[in-house]
Amino acid sequence: MATDYDAPRNKDEDHETESLQALQVQRGGTQTAHIDVEDSDTAEGTDLPGADLSNEELIIQVIPAQDDEFTCSSCFLVRHRSQVAREKNGMFFCKDCEG
Repeated sequence: MATDYDAPRNKDEDHETESLQALQVQRGGTQTAHIDVEDSDTAEGTDLPGADLSNEELIIQVIPAQDDEFTCSSCFLVRHRSQVAREKNGMFFCKDCEG
């Protein structure tokens, strides 16, 4: 059902206050965390925090830095040349790091 957010609100409902216990009873007690998993996902696709990934191999294509890019010597991000704020001893620093 669509909600009309432009409609005026009922002031009586805004001023009602309920206790925490009443809200919990109304909502069915305690709430549990829920992970939204698509039907096509499997247990192998979900990484748990602290999982041992030492035997995993990443397959990615690494693109070298282009002529109009540099690597910031402070944050080590690859940036466009227009983001250079300072160069010192052949090291480049971006505008975000130099503030």
